[in-house]
Amino acid sequence: MIEARYGHTATLLRDGKVLVAGGNDSKGVLASAELYDPSTGSWTATGKMIAPRAGHTATLLRDGKVLVAGGNGSNTSSSAELYDPGTGTWAATGRLIKARAYQTATLLPDGKVLVAGGSGNLGTTLTSAELYDPGTGTWAATGKMIKARAYQTATLLPDGEVLVSGGGNSSSSVLTSAELYDPGTGTWAATGKMIRARYHHTATLLPGGKVLVTGGTGSNGQWIASAERYNPSNGFWATAGSMVDGRSYQTATLLPDGNVLVAGGGSGGAVASSELSAPSSGSWIGTGSMIGPRYLHTATLLPDGKVLVTGGSSSPGGIPLAIAELYDPSRRS
Repeated sequence: MIEARYGHTATLLRDGKVLVAGGNDSKGVLASAELYDPSTGSWTATGKMIAPRAGHTATLLRDGKVLVAGGNGSNTSSSAELYDPGTGTWAATGRLIKARAYQTATLLPDGKVLVAGGSGNLGTTLTSAELYDPGTGTWAATGKMIKARAYQTATLLPDGEVLVSGGGNSSSSVLTSAELYDPGTGTWAATGKMIRARYHHTATLLPGGKVLVTGGTGSNGQWIASAERYNPSNGFWATAGSMVDGRSYQTATLLPDGNVLVAGGGSGGAVASSELSAPSSGSWIGTGSMIGPRYLHTATLLPDGKVLVTGGSSSPGGIPLAIAELYDPSRRS
């Protein structure tokens, strides 16, 4: 990449390019953005965001623009902006009702974006959630979550509900709880608790509608190797094997063949290893290692089935990375 960064976002655009925005480098929080072109394997700079940000969310909207919201620059932010791939520029849009970072953002079936939880100002953790309407460029409050949480995951289920799982809160608790958001009523309802309390984990929607959760950080700061699967039909969680390595801040990518690629993350220090889960069997097998260890990176499934991994840090408190690499499922390397 043009700039080394970690804690950034990566968004696959409609033209097949990947937009990388913000994050941290060795000097602070970045406003810069760049584009990866899979046809040439090259990076080009694009317009800078209006505000530097890390710990933000980036959501591809139905019209092809990208909504970036919140994050943590010099302070937790309530600002939001839109990237226009046609012009390569950013424009301000309506401000969040609550300043927040490390929240989740989910594109709903009606085209609105649900933003939930995250860290607020003065070390608080939020229960609040809000909806962005691309038609008006404004935010509206919706039902509050049952539990305050940041660093949680949010997964859009086939029935249109949103599953939020795990996370941590300002009382230093790591959560097992999970809850469901119903866009029809704007309310949250508790669902089955995870087997293991975790945050900094991943959640991946599987082809059959179940959700695979992997790794994360546990209540005692340990790196978690276990995985579990949520069944929307009964609201229960079941074990899904253990990864070869405990990991936190890793990435998880659903491949075209239905396997899930988990790569990198922290395990006391950052790791380069990656592994594959076969959801049908619940088993894990090692696959090709990345060129170097990294965590707080991104992974993006490209239209040709390869996975683009970008940036990250070489170790907790380590050096930001500019290196990008491609995983080829056909070669498992």
